[in-house]
Amino acid sequence: MKKKLTEDKVFYHVKLSKAMLSGALTAVLPGDPGRVEKTARMIDPDAVFLVSNREYTSWLADLSGHKVLVCSTGIGGPSVSICMEELAALGITSFYRIGTTGAIQDHIKIGDLIITTGSVRLDGASTHYAPIEYPAVADFDLTLSLLQAASNLDIPHHKGISASSDTFYPGQERYDTFTSYVPMRFQGSLNEWKQLNVLNYEMESSTLLTIASVFGVKAAMVASVIALRGKQETPDDKILPLAEKRLADCIREALSLHLTGDSYS
Repeated sequence: MKKKLTEDKVFYHVKLSKAMLSGALTAVLPGDPGRVEKTARMIDPDAVFLVSNREYTSWLADLSGHKVLVCSTGIGGPSVSICMEELAALGITSFYRIGTTGAIQDHIKIGDLIITTGSVRLDGASTHYAPIEYPAVADFDLTLSLLQAASNLDIPHHKGISASSDTFYPGQERYDTFTSYVPMRFQGSLNEWKQLNVLNYEMESSTLLTIASVFGVKAAMVASVIALRGKQETPDDKILPLAEKRLADCIREALSLHLTGDSYS
């Protein structure tokens, strides 16, 4: 039987307590700790810093009277799993992941948004929660809010399946590596995912979506394209300001729709 959580219990990694969240039920999860303040202030210019520990930096925003937590996760599935475990225990029931990505399909352009409906589970962390046959699918309502937000703001966007890899280099079939070698299981995989209409590579969605379904909470994923795979191996940092602005604009509008219920009408 679960012990009742006290308001002042601080969780080991995120260093947050229920009291610090002030009733927040929704969290926005960027990967980069350096993106947290910018995202929080785009949601609420008066957002406040809470705490920073390891890869987990948190700010608290207010949107139309609703508290929203913005908490970084770092890179990859294992750190996402820790964050979700602790935030779910603190009462968070809706998780929006925002990040950057490399597109696979030729029709997708730099700066476009990709809204993930489901993920190819190329990670290991999600298998600690459910067998590989268990699907990694996004929550319908949260995904709808992201789609409606991007449409409302006229931000170019695409929806579909993402390939979610544990590694940035071999798992995404990059050859600009120390050895220039990609293990055989990943050789040709980029073209295979392209043929199977997978839209992009990223590193967190399969863990996020699998765990959310297992926990009975909601999760969705939106990413901004900063690399076009097949044309370039390395992301283009010059696009980051546009990528971050589009992500922040989209998530603020999506949160507004989600928190008011307008996206379900």
